[in-house]
Amino acid sequence: GSCDNTARLWDLKGTVLQVFKGHENVITSVAFSPDGKNVLTGSMDNSARLWDMNGNSVQTFIGHEDMITSLSFSPDGKSILTGSDDNTARLWDLHGNVIQVFKGHQGAIFSVAFSPDGKSILTGSLDNTARLWDLHGNALQVLKGHENVVSSVAFSPDGNIILTGSYDNTARLWNLKGNVIHLFRGH
Repeated sequence: GSCDNTARLWDLKGTVLQVFKGHENVITSVAFSPDGKNVLTGSMDNSARLWDMNGNSVQTFIGHEDMITSLSFSPDGKSILTGSDDNTARLWDLHGNVIQVFKGHQGAIFSVAFSPDGKSILTGSLDNTARLWDLHGNALQVLKGHENVVSSVAFSPDGNIILTGSYDNTARLWNLKGNVIHLFRGH
């Protein structure tokens, strides 16, 4: 994704295989579908787009009130998750319909992730917290302890551990009850 409003697919030799053109502003986030047949892009134009591998826009996701900062496909590839500077995350079906809006953060959402089983999501925010949610928009845990923006979130492959990275120069491992298992310092 680029400041030239395009995303590009490259081979390992540096040859451009496809250019994804259609956003009206900077592309901030990109993802492959689990089956590798589609590309998803998020932009400062407040939209996300689903593309086929030929560069055709298949679906546009419109509803955020500010730029999209992060996005992810569900593990089964049947839905997508977007995080935005509008302090919300949104769960969408592939037809562009909003399934759920996740509200509760007091700052922009910098990172989103699906659990490996697709039954919960994580969001990391400018408000120095991460949140674990069910798919109905209920916050299951608020992960507090970082002293700056939570810029990155991830689940372990078994879904039982959460990893967060922050502008406070630390990373933290958490259990699903919101307890810190380990604090990583050194950056």
